Amino acid sequence: MYDLIIIGAGPAGMTAGVFAARKGLKAAIISKDFGGQANWTSDIENYMGFTEIDGEALMNRFEAQVKEHRLDRIQTDVQGVRIDSASFSVKTVDQGEYMARTVIVTTGKRPRTLNVPGENEYRNKGVSYCSTCDGPLFRSVPVAVVGGGNSALKAVFDLEHYASEIHLISLTELTADAVFQERLRSISKVKQYIKHTVTEIKGTKLVEGIVVEKVETKEQFELPVQGVFVEIGLEPNTEFLEGLVEKAANGEIKIDCECQTNIPGLFAAGDATTVPEKQIIIAAGEGAKAAIKAWEQLLQ
Repeated sequence: MYDLIIIGAGPAGMTAGVFAARKGLKAAIISKDFGGQANWTSDIENYMGFTEIDGEALMNRFEAQVKEHRLDRIQTDVQGVRIDSASFSVKTVDQGEYMARTVIVTTGKRPRTLNVPGENEYRNKGVSYCSTCDGPLFRSVPVAVVGGGNSALKAVFDLEHYASEIHLISLTELTADAVFQERLRSISKVKQYIKHTVTEIKGTKLVEGIVVEKVETKEQFELPVQGVFVEIGLEPNTEFLEGLVEKAANGEIKIDCECQTNIPGLFAAGDATTVPEKQIIIAAGEGAKAAIKAWEQLLQ
């Protein structure tokens, strides 16, 4: 029986683990990988202590600090959580089952998909959700970036160094920060398609083009591209809690200011929750707070 099980090992989960260990709790972190979506982030300039660092490097530092503490690390995915008398049972996809007096969910988010023909077929064959990871694979070829927010424009900035031309396709007017939009205007290889959408991804063995539709007129045309970078937002990884905790309409876990869900002893932190402003530094702070609150509850 653990005092605490932490589900997820992004910034919130790893920080929660360190704080739990420092409080002397018998704790475990269950996660398929360490770092989560933060590993895909480039050029972090707003995490205190670092004027500039990329996401993977920062998460490596987090993980190194976790390894310095007495924490069980169980590398798998969680299938479900159930209440078992005065404790929680956490079941994993490999049929493991772990008991704990308290649980913190820090499962973060995953990229939202386009759900168009060809997307699944050409995933990792030209369709990507991580420009930081895959950008260097598209040297001197045309690519498309789908989206109009900060993540889409960051993808453009990543691809600027590799692609021969970049087609930016946004369903609405751009919503990215003004500083990003100003920088975008200085990149000559970018062509913008505002109020357009991608309806199909085409190819043979690899991506060879996309079908784009103008929203207002339904006019369609094809663009020859060899890469499609999907940056249309994120979805919370909370399906395994269906029927157990209260969620917002978008699937985020509802929590109070102490990271407590509607189930006593079940806490949540980071991007999977309703806490506004999804930032690494905020997720880390929420993870610390959740661990402290779990420890306080265990003292009662």
